[in-house]
Amino acid sequence: MPIDRVFVAGAGLMGHGIGQVHAAIGKHVTLYEPDLARAQAGRERIAGNLDRAVAKGKLDSDQRDAIVGRILATDDLDLVRSADLVVEAVFEDLEVKRGLWSKLDERASEATIFASNTSSISIDRLAEAVSPARRERFVGMHFFSPVPVMPLVELIRGSATSDATEAAIRELTDALGKKLIVSADRPGFIVNRILMPLLAEAMRTLEEGTGTADDIDTGARVGLNHPMGPLELADFIGLDVCLGVMNVLYEGIGGEHFKPPAILERLVAEGHLGQKTGRGFHTYPRS
Repeated sequence: MPIDRVFVAGAGLMGHGIGQVHAAIGKHVTLYEPDLARAQAGRERIAGNLDRAVAKGKLDSDQRDAIVGRILATDDLDLVRSADLVVEAVFEDLEVKRGLWSKLDERASEATIFASNTSSISIDRLAEAVSPARRERFVGMHFFSPVPVMPLVELIRGSATSDATEAAIRELTDALGKKLIVSADRPGFIVNRILMPLLAEAMRTLEEGTGTADDIDTGARVGLNHPMGPLELADFIGLDVCLGVMNVLYEGIGGEHFKPPAILERLVAEGHLGQKTGRGFHTYPRS
């Protein structure tokens, strides 16, 4: 089935980026939030991103207008009825996601593909929220932030995901100009299974007083040639998100290297979530 109309549920950090990249390749995008003002704010963020691209000469104004013109902000869940693909990008919480998927399943066409942008939650557990007939068209489609820049998509197959669904997502990912990797439905999938123990070990290194946050990050950037230090990266991802993924890994796999460090739990409990709050392992100027 060709994918022309994409319904993006969630207009936040990930959702607006997912909407932008699909609109940029000619797809008609519906950007949904239950609060219309949040959906409109997501569309405005996309417009702002494109304005900066025009200013840098990467896009002309006609292209910018055409992309924005293909994006509709809405608070009407019933608009999913015309979608070929739904990409869910809401808060990383099993019950929040399952509640939304149940409502979408009641409204969407039988042929519509459902894709979750989850970074760690089991696809099979999410798919329990939809009808058994839908589950072959239920898949994980994990984008990376910032979506317009990061060239990777992680496809996660549930136990019922069909080859036809995988093929459709492969074709779409190719059209987006992104590289696709495929993961089985295991805790953390591929990328976060590798990444989170690295971040956790950097946090424990700080917690134990082995080095400062600046020295730990500089060691990774200069000594390991990483583009960003692990504590900087955790702040960028969001410490609440890191904690959630680590909990999934620790509960699903076990092993002390997956256990969330106490310093991470403390920062999250205090509301210091990284760049988005102005403080995490580092501090950030607030705009």
